[in-house]
Amino acid sequence: YVAFLDPPKASARKTIETLRRRGIAVKVLTGDNEYVTRKICTEVGLDTRNLVTGDTVEKTPPDKLRELVTQTVVFARLSPIQKETVVRALHGAGHVVGFLGDGINDAPALKAADVGISVNNAVDIARESADIILLRKSLSVLDDGVTQGRKTFGNIIKYIKMGSSSNFGNMFSMTGGSIFLPFLPMLPIQILLNNFLYDVSQIAIPTDEVDQEYLLRPRPWDVGYIKRFMFLIGPISSLFDFITFGVMLWVFHAGAPLFRTGWFVESLCTQTLVIYIIRTDKIPFLESRPSRFLVLTSLLIVAAGVALPFSPLGKYFGFVSLPPIYFAILAVILAAYFSMVELAKRWFVTRANRTLNIPGDRHD
Repeated sequence: YVAFLDPPKASARKTIETLRRRGIAVKVLTGDNEYVTRKICTEVGLDTRNLVTGDTVEKTPPDKLRELVTQTVVFARLSPIQKETVVRALHGAGHVVGFLGDGINDAPALKAADVGISVNNAVDIARESADIILLRKSLSVLDDGVTQGRKTFGNIIKYIKMGSSSNFGNMFSMTGGSIFLPFLPMLPIQILLNNFLYDVSQIAIPTDEVDQEYLLRPRPWDVGYIKRFMFLIGPISSLFDFITFGVMLWVFHAGAPLFRTGWFVESLCTQTLVIYIIRTDKIPFLESRPSRFLVLTSLLIVAAGVALPFSPLGKYFGFVSLPPIYFAILAVILAAYFSMVELAKRWFVTRANRTLNIPGDRHD
């Protein structure tokens, strides 16, 4: 008698449970027979009661197959093409699919998956078909990758939400100001400087913390969500720009240089510091703290923007010194702006949680 022993990795069961808690369903697609497959999958905690074989996959119509692959956890005796068919059926059911494989038979499924994953000792065609190669021999790497991927995605969304809403608001402010002012609200070089300082302040966003609740489930790319957020927050930014316009015209009776300087400072402060509100669905600082690097860069840029009109460089950009009372008024404007954005954000988050296509029990 000759026997082969190929037990599952010790980390397999724990990793499967961890991925399940993160909203990711683990399915097994194998060419092995159903008896071996059922034994191994039971050992790592997978549900094998409704095991499906390749023959069933082959005979099932496409519309029924999408339902079948969603409900089934373990597939056995699959040919390479049948593995690919299961992956594409999961796509058809609206799921995002990652496929881990290391053999020749896995190549079609690796290519069909959204993310093909292989290992460094896999066959050549599997490595070439994969998007990611695992160098550490532990399935826990998958959980690490999911966590870091969701953090990266979350920070990207922060920047897009902030940038799109700020730019949308600035467009309204510039257009509205140009209609009733006898001069440009801000010179082109001042706009470029504003954007440059603003972008520098955000280089620390990749280091920012992400709320643990955000990491618990998959988040789809949703342009509609970004647009709705932009249309809500952008006009609020414009509203306070127009309030600043009124203060500069009716309180300070400002000419073009002073008006532009006042709006430059207010605009830089609002769009740079609003990241603390946009970066989290929670109460900023009290329930969710930003990274120290993000705080440092944003405060340094705001300080530089406030100091610039008083420095020798200010005259080269068309700035003039601002009266001290301006900063007292600016503090009130900023407090009102951040309060209104926080309230709008909470309303938006509450509404979005009910309407966004992210079911709480969705597994990918």
